[in-house]
Amino acid sequence: MLRRLALLGLIVVGLVLGAGPATAGNGGPVTCPPGSAPDPVSQKCVIVVTDPGQAPRPGGGGGGGTGSTAPASCTFTLVSPTRKVPCSSTEGWWVQSQQCYAKAASPQPPLSDPVWAGHSDGQVYDCYRPINGPMAVGITFQIWLARPPAGAPPDPRVLARQAVATMGLRAVRIGIVPEDAPGRVGLVGMPVWLWADAPGPQTMGPVTRSASAGGYTVTATARVARVVWSMGDGGSVTCSGAGTPYVDRYGTASSPTCGYRYARQGRFTVTATSDWVVAWSGLGQSGTIPVQLRDSTTVTIGEAQVLRR
Repeated sequence: MLRRLALLGLIVVGLVLGAGPATAGNGGPVTCPPGSAPDPVSQKCVIVVTDPGQAPRPGGGGGGGTGSTAPASCTFTLVSPTRKVPCSSTEGWWVQSQQCYAKAASPQPPLSDPVWAGHSDGQVYDCYRPINGPMAVGITFQIWLARPPAGAPPDPRVLARQAVATMGLRAVRIGIVPEDAPGRVGLVGMPVWLWADAPGPQTMGPVTRSASAGGYTVTATARVARVVWSMGDGGSVTCSGAGTPYVDRYGTASSPTCGYRYARQGRFTVTATSDWVVAWSGLGQSGTIPVQLRDSTTVTIGEAQVLRR
């Protein structure tokens, strides 16, 4: 598969390889060396490069559509004379600026792949370009597009984020002993209890929502994977659940699920970071979205004094 070095923009003039054209006398497929591709007009092998400074033009089948409206017409301009082509085929949806049929790659390559060119939004598409017309043998390569081609299904990750936006996710409401109140002081070396106060779907999960566009739906489910408590003295504790609320009968016992002990006295800011994992699926794809939410309080720790007479 021919992979572009830079993935946005119009195809610019390539470097002509070899001596003479790489034609097939019967108009059949053209075979070129690795790293090059046949030019539909000159029938010579060229190295295809792109201009990273130009973005695909929106509308008109140029790769900037919303995924809900098909272009009025699509044209194949790399042949002479220019001819109209179907705006969709089994290979995908026509991208006018790239002169190819594009459909979302599945699975999507990792963000470290050069095809993303440093982007983290949009999608990577398998792009099929005919050589002598829409029914001829063509070449396939990959491109990055910020938005789906006109008429194509929406980006499922966009719908997933829309679903997350309707969930009303919140940070946990901190439960802690000793609490932040006048006269409440903990002691160095004594147990500190940590928990999520009154946990519910919006603070711990699970919560499920869906989002739709153009007849397509993505469903997402969010739940807290862990709560990381930063204790303000440089220490932290990671708890896998909501923790255990303290009641007076526990006395000086340690929390069985989420606790801490301070080694020095002082007034410390305690921050609870909820690490959410949102799992989504739809349009034949699936993935996860991380979400972090935080809440803070303060705690006062003193030292026990021994009185001598």
